[in-house]
Amino acid sequence: MPAFDLPLDELQRHRPEPHEPADFDAFWQATLKSATHPEPLIRVRPVDSGLRLVESWDVTFRGFAGDPVRAWYTRPANGGELMPAVVEFAGYGRGRGLPHERLTWANAGYAHLLMDNRGQGDQYGNGGETPDRHSAAAGGPGPAVRGLLDPHDYHYRRLITDAVCAVAALRDLPGVDRDRIAAVGNSQGGGVALAVAGLVPGLAAVLVTAPLLCGIRRGLDLTDAGPYGEIAAYLAVHRGAEDAAYRTLGYVEGISFARRAHAPAHFGVGLRDQVCPPSGAYAAYHRYGELTGADAVREIHAYPFNGHEHGDAVHVRRQMTWLRGVLGEGGA
Repeated sequence: MPAFDLPLDELQRHRPEPHEPADFDAFWQATLKSATHPEPLIRVRPVDSGLRLVESWDVTFRGFAGDPVRAWYTRPANGGELMPAVVEFAGYGRGRGLPHERLTWANAGYAHLLMDNRGQGDQYGNGGETPDRHSAAAGGPGPAVRGLLDPHDYHYRRLITDAVCAVAALRDLPGVDRDRIAAVGNSQGGGVALAVAGLVPGLAAVLVTAPLLCGIRRGLDLTDAGPYGEIAAYLAVHRGAEDAAYRTLGYVEGISFARRAHAPAHFGVGLRDQVCPPSGAYAAYHRYGELTGADAVREIHAYPFNGHEHGDAVHVRRQMTWLRGVLGEGGA
């Protein structure tokens, strides 16, 4: 796993011009307007996770087209009336799994919502429970290529909309300080968290590691691994579809979302990452907040000898310290 992207000194200056459709904002405004609902929550049911220091609920909320989307809501047992909250987005091919799997943020004193990935969950982990009801458009079987030839049909339009709706659902859950919500994600989840940062007003913080969907065109040129490899394999068969695919991908480009963000941001990246090349994360970092006029607090941590795992637990410790400084003590 040698270094294969730009050297660090060039990454620290990497600020490419975005490939952005002229109607990017109108596209997302129309998409999210159609998904807005005055009552985002459908069902909130307590579950016995077998743990005694946290409490968990099985949550169903309205996502894209009003579709039911599943999530786990977990918070410290006997926590304060209102506490800061984290909404987390899972990686590619993973579902929400089981309620006792992801406990870092609840144990750090935050209310935690883990969103299921619609139409995913079958590649690793412990499964998901949210079908993708709109996946019949042209494209390959993997999520990265479902509906690839039309931005209105694309899987990530639906998944990103679900993520925006997840923030609205979290704000309506008991015990949540609506003004202190952070979006968190790694890999696909990092790209989705960055999209949320660009689309959701009033977000308090965003933590992004090894983000997918950042610098997509360059990623397709650099690697055949992971989701980018699925897109390349599809285009290798469907010769001549490149222009349609690039147009669709322009609407989910993380750099474009980063330009519209405003919340304090924390990035992490492994410089030997061949799944999500580090130049994408740096491009998003350097353009973060440039269209909002927000002088957002942001920082990025690079791990020169790590790949897609980036800084792993060392980086999570940095995230917890940083988020405490931005949101205050969990449970306070």
